[in-house]
Amino acid sequence: MKSFSKKAEMFPYVILGIVAIVAISGIVISFNNATITAAASKKGCTTIQDGTIKYENPTCGNIIPLGFDKWGHNYQAHTFKGKYCDNYCNATWCQPYSTVDLEMKWNDAWLSNKDCDGDGFLDYGTNNWEDAWITNHMKDTYEMDGKTCTWTWFVKIVYWPDQAACAAAGGVPLWGQFCQIESVYNDPCGGYHGVEQLLIPPGLGGGVR
Repeated sequence: MKSFSKKAEMFPYVILGIVAIVAISGIVISFNNATITAAASKKGCTTIQDGTIKYENPTCGNIIPLGFDKWGHNYQAHTFKGKYCDNYCNATWCQPYSTVDLEMKWNDAWLSNKDCDGDGFLDYGTNNWEDAWITNHMKDTYEMDGKTCTWTWFVKIVYWPDQAACAAAGGVPLWGQFCQIESVYNDPCGGYHGVEQLLIPPGLGGGVR
């Protein structure tokens, strides 16, 4: 396993980790600069309990189940807990990171547990992403100088369309619409301990723009 104790080595991996939360289990989310389309209607919504909402990525399966699926997603509860590659339904490209543990939580504005626009899939970006947020917590080990080292990384991302304001506040602009507002990285072997970035404690979403 490649050592992630050095920031220069770890940074490309972390970006992949953040991207993982965008494409949750093949739920295809596109950020086209400033143009994002929200769900059309809240009336007559289909729920996961109805047993007809499908995965957008057929590799993941057909119908999304209530509760945890075999990959570790619980769309009803807005959470994922499993291996990094399980988030992508064991895609070939992510195998170098297959040992990484990944936990995610998100709110309804990020990815809903309903289909309200009638396309047969879960809705994302409801209410034009207003107050949308997601968290990403990764953990893994590596060997260095004959001992096993553990690193963890926790990230919070919120909807923040004013990218200049995000950067000015000390955040990390993402995908033209979002902002990383917190980063907590621990790797004792590499000399990293705790909070690296914390813009708006506590909480997620709401009032950050």
